Amino acid sequence: MGFIDQMRAEGFAVESICRVLREQGVKVAARTYRAWKTRPVSARTVTDAIVTDAVREAAWANVTTPDGRKVRRLTPEGLYGRRKMTALIRRRLPDASWGAVDRAMRSLGLSGIRRDKTVRTTIPAKDGIRAGDLLNRDFTAPRPDHTWVTDFTYVRAWTGWVYVAFIVDVYSQRIVAWHAATTKHVDLVMIPLRMALWERDRAGHPISPKQLRAHSDAGSQYTSVTWTEKLALDGIAPSIGTVGDAYDNALMETINGLYKAECVRTTVFHDGPYKTIADVEYATSGWVDWYNNRRLHGSLGMVTPNEFEATYYAALNREPQPA
Repeated sequence: MGFIDQMRAEGFAVESICRVLREQGVKVAARTYRAWKTRPVSARTVTDAIVTDAVREAAWANVTTPDGRKVRRLTPEGLYGRRKMTALIRRRLPDASWGAVDRAMRSLGLSGIRRDKTVRTTIPAKDGIRAGDLLNRDFTAPRPDHTWVTDFTYVRAWTGWVYVAFIVDVYSQRIVAWHAATTKHVDLVMIPLRMALWERDRAGHPISPKQLRAHSDAGSQYTSVTWTEKLALDGIAPSIGTVGDAYDNALMETINGLYKAECVRTTVFHDGPYKTIADVEYATSGWVDWYNNRRLHGSLGMVTPNEFEATYYAALNREPQPA
């Protein structure tokens, strides 16, 4: 249409211009051009443009590299699929439709991250005395700090394997603590446990005896004397899933899968390969911060874990109403 406008300004007729375009393989009718000049832009076209701008703004950010260059890089929100991206855009544009977001993501080449199968890392302790399974695949909780689930996964680095352990609150799916190490010794799981207890106490929600259950798989780290004694001293009820049960710690396996797909296998949280444990810690800290504070969770009604917990505590501490 811009070309036809330009040729008209030089004195050519619309029909002649369209005839030449058709001879060159560009099929356009004169009435199409005239309709384009007089017909207002459709509401869907305007809406799609607004939604596309919102998706582009959410999925990419301008950053400055160490050498001073300005580049555009994918943000963590750029890993969202259609459902989460729609929920995110509706926070800014409440009337945005799923179809508009879908068309915007297609035009921008966004499809969402996908999780792959993972390798099993649980090594049961031989002849170990294990606690019973208190959850029985029921990964729900009535309040924060009612049930924690814990597990660790691995990341390949140039210097060797790096193991990352997480502790997740079942109620809000918030990552309460995490720790990375180059060995699978018991400190790998003990350090995040101590960090989680300290973090809850610092936030004003200390863990009382007989308040909390800690669920894990049957790995030797979670059946060790050190782990068991620490739970007993703090009054935390131990829970260990059954051996050979693929769903005994399903929620934690889901978190590990998200970590691998969104953090390890992308360059969103770390630019370049993982060379040392410091690189893994840098990327993991950024992912955990995004996961707890900005990532929308479908199982929580498309809010973040921190927002979900804040809503719970706000309901407990309502302001007194005037008489």
